[in-house]
Amino acid sequence: MRQRIRRVAPAVGLFLLAPLTGEFLLGNLRIDQLYMLAPFALLYGSGALLIRETVRRTGRGWPAILMLAVAYALLEEGPVDQLLWNPSYSEQVTLAGDAYLPALGTNVSIVQAVLSLHAIWSICVPIAMVETFVPERRTVPWLGRVGLAVTVGLFALGVAVWCLGSRMESHFAAGAGQLAGSAVVIGVLVVSAFVIPFRPRRRIEREAPSPWSVGVLALLLTSLMLALVMFWPTWLSQWVSVAGWCVVAATLITLVARWSRYRGWGAAHRLGLAAGALLTYVWVAFPHRPGGADPAGTADPVDLLGNTVFALFAVVLIVSAARVVRRTGEPAAPVSA
Repeated sequence: MRQRIRRVAPAVGLFLLAPLTGEFLLGNLRIDQLYMLAPFALLYGSGALLIRETVRRTGRGWPAILMLAVAYALLEEGPVDQLLWNPSYSEQVTLAGDAYLPALGTNVSIVQAVLSLHAIWSICVPIAMVETFVPERRTVPWLGRVGLAVTVGLFALGVAVWCLGSRMESHFAAGAGQLAGSAVVIGVLVVSAFVIPFRPRRRIEREAPSPWSVGVLALLLTSLMLALVMFWPTWLSQWVSVAGWCVVAATLITLVARWSRYRGWGAAHRLGLAAGALLTYVWVAFPHRPGGADPAGTADPVDLLGNTVFALFAVVLIVSAARVVRRTGEPAAPVSA
């Protein structure tokens, strides 16, 4: 019994960490709304777990995880809850601005926000953090066939529940062209994740930067990414933030892709990337207002308490993961693994 629990513990941890990171650490939900963890886990948790398991079962690595994470982001905020096209989705989300494209019915800046929030923090960061705790099982499946089937069922249930809930709450329905277009993009991403041959490239005979440097870089660049899409002044053109986001995202991807080929790149560096991104959510949560609150309002004591508790949780998680890395001393491996 104990062995079975240990075998599925990482899967359960990822199932819970994805919604905790994606909604509570960000400050979208308050600490007194923890009862919402279960329905969010149906979508976030099972989605992250399904992506991780399918990638590891097929022997693929982080490039495939990232592509599927982007597909997940577009699925959740596209066909599922339709945030990408709903002009009255919430006080925090508005399609207004000069980056709005009438032909697509959405705002480019909103699309960038969705890709940032979900691809990085709802999927990639939780996977990286949980895998750090089980280095000997980092690249192998955690679930058997039954567990994988249950995960697929939970994800399908989550999609159905959130689709229904979104329609009942907003009574908004996207156009057939919007749904079809998003389905095509999502399908291409999913197929590409399993078809494109992501072969490890030859190592570069240079010493990898320190994990601390990688973590600081991740914190700075991911902070800049979110600042550009979440806190951009309304009196400035959104196209400036759109261009800036593209530059920052390309810089981050290029640096990580190159550094991961350097000699000595390994578990500590992967943790540095995830930890830096996690700490970005820690600070963003304080100026960010929860869903349903006045975006221009001030945080109440419950907001501050929740943000502080989840910030401490993130720090403890990072420190605990660092102790595992230090204790196990995993040998260097390419970031693509």
